[in-house]
Order: sequence, then C-alpha cells, then structure tokens
Amino acid sequence: MATHEATVEGVGVGVGDDGPGHPVVLLRVREELIPIFVSADQAQSMQHALDGTPFERPLTHDLFVDMVAEFGAAIDRIRIDDLADGTFYAKIDTEQYTDDERTEMVFDARPSDGIALALRVDCPIIVSDEVVDQAGRDPDELGFVDEEEARRQHDLGDEEEGFDFGDDDDDDSPFGDDPF
Repeated sequence: MATHEATVEGVGVGVGDDGPGHPVVLLRVREELIPIFVSADQAQSMQHALDGTPFERPLTHDLFVDMVAEFGAAIDRIRIDDLADGTFYAKIDTEQYTDDERTEMVFDARPSDGIALALRVDCPIIVSDEVVDQAGRDPDELGFVDEEEARRQHDLGDEEEGFDFGDDDDDDSPFGDDPF
C-alpha cells in the first residue's frame, strides 16, 4: 500500500450555505486537501498544538505524550490508513526501549487524536493512497484560501480568511451523514 506524508494545513469550521458547520482539520496530501471533521474539543487541542500555546493544565493529548515518554516509549508516526462508511481510521506506531530491547507497538486511534499527538511530538502523519483517492479534494473545490498566498496576492494585511467547504448537504461527500 503506497503512502504519503501529510501536513496539517489548518483547523477551522466548514462553511456552507447554511453558515458555519462542524469543526474540521485539513490535511494536505499529494497536492490535495483531506477534510476530516472533528469535535470542538479535538479542534481546540489541535489549534493549541499548532499555535504552541501552553494550556494552564495539561490537555488530554499533553498528558498522553508525557505518560508515553515517562514509560520510556515514543510515538513514531500516525497512519491514516482506512476510510469506510464515512469514518476515517488511524493507527499510532510507537516504540519502547526496555533492557536495551526495542519493542514496537501499534494502537488503533481516531485520526483526530493521532493528529493532535503528531502535532505535539512532531512525528509524521502518513496517509494511504486509498484514503487520498476517496477523500482528497482539490483546494479550489473546497473553496480553501491559503491565508499567506491570499495576503501576497491581494495585500489583505491582517484580515482573517476562512474555509468554505461548500454545501453541507453534498450527496457526493465521502463522509456519510455522521461526520464524527
């Protein structure tokens, strides 16, 4: 199975004809964007990691990273390797060293948790070709506006740009009725 490394383009809210919708994280893979709908808490956790903003008390993902390190383990990579019935599936690849022996472990995870962890430990996010083929979208199709590019081209200054992901009722959506 061929895979590609993804980058997190941003966390935002999908905007349709009815106004703002669900929180979403955008992954860029093979010059396409993959929108993954997440909960508000997951979106907030990812945004804190992207901004490097410390939280007053450890968020769940911060706590998990600290515990993994304390147990002598490390998160190697996050794999988003399946999309079935509108649900993305992910794995967290880890390793642990005990008595000079390396043990590899793989854990099933929600992609949103995996992405939040990857942003904290700076490990790769890997997406399978099959997932990109099913969920990848042209940035123009999503109405995605790269803020830096828009500022360069249109001299927007400090204006905030948003995401417009089209009509939420799009029957061609690979995400099914329940985006979570």
